Amino acid sequence: MIPEIIIAMDLPNRDAVDNFMDKFPADEKLYLKIGMELYYKEGPSIITYLKAKGHRIFLDLKMHDIPNTVRSAMRNIASLGVDLTNLHAAGGKKMMEAAIQGLNEGTSEGEKRPLIIAVTQLTSTSKEVMNTELRIPGEVADTVESYAKLTKESGLDGVVCSVHEVQKIHNLCGDDFIALTPGIRLEGDDTHDQTRVATPKFGKEQGSNYIIIGRSVTQSDTPYEVYKRVKQEIE
Repeated sequence: MIPEIIIAMDLPNRDAVDNFMDKFPADEKLYLKIGMELYYKEGPSIITYLKAKGHRIFLDLKMHDIPNTVRSAMRNIASLGVDLTNLHAAGGKKMMEAAIQGLNEGTSEGEKRPLIIAVTQLTSTSKEVMNTELRIPGEVADTVESYAKLTKESGLDGVVCSVHEVQKIHNLCGDDFIALTPGIRLEGDDTHDQTRVATPKFGKEQGSNYIIIGRSVTQSDTPYEVYKRVKQEIE
């Protein structure tokens, strides 16, 4: 299976988005992750703008709130026509079920509701941080597996996880259960603030359904060439 590539648009504003997109062919349709930095600056208009150009959107806001609030927020997110969104599995089963309900309510008749996945543990979370600061005992992998099973029981489509956890998650939850993996870096790139990282090739070998690559592409002077290198590596 060849994973789909999602570019993390961790950029400050629409001008930066335009400068980045100008370096790609106009007919190149991409899968773009819009996170907090860009969404909180530009709001829903950035999604409408990029969708109008034919790009698919992963709206990465990592919701974590009471079930009723999440339901209402997901209803609004569905109305934007995003393709994928997420929340924190740590919010629990009722919250995740409420999210599905909200997405169904906000999806136009005849349209497919956005996919929704849950964050298990951030790729910046080490065992030490999880044990001492979050007060969750055990290994990171154990918590990830527990959250993945809860996510599946709640009716979601998959999880965000490290590449190193993909095989166990598919063994637990099935091959159709999405494993989306951030922390993807080309060989030799800086890992920055992430601790559980991997190359695109390794992501493919482990069975990732989607791989997210960010600064390797967005901070390059030739992002389209880097993007093509990632495609070649997984194909």
